[in-house]
Amino acid sequence: EGKGKRRNPLHDYKKTGELMLIKVNKTLEVKTKLLNTTEQCAKRCSRNKGLSFTCKAFAYDRVTKRCHWLSFNSLTNGVRKKQDHAFDLYEKKDYVRNCIIGKGADYKGTISVTKSGIQCQAWNSMIPHEH
Repeated sequence: EGKGKRRNPLHDYKKTGELMLIKVNKTLEVKTKLLNTTEQCAKRCSRNKGLSFTCKAFAYDRVTKRCHWLSFNSLTNGVRKKQDHAFDLYEKKDYVRNCIIGKGADYKGTISVTKSGIQCQAWNSMIPHEH
């Protein structure tokens, strides 16, 4: 990156307008705070700053300027999607992306079969291949 040109923290998120996630599963965590911009919201989610959980997404309420950090995303079990005009949902791409970049070390998606449909080998197994 060039000097003075800061990377936009929103770049790591997939945005879905007018959507809020509702947790049906009570153990899932949410933290909310008044913040002026979605960028500030994104930065704290990316750094997990002041959060007791790994932030996988955030929803920004454009009306009240409240940021809702979420320990879950739209793919998590026990989560409902809700259309809501006040909100924009931003999901961390690492958790919703289903493609592998480079060696795939950062892959956090849910695909467990190869392109041709073969079941993937579990990480804790050395058979049939060693890591």
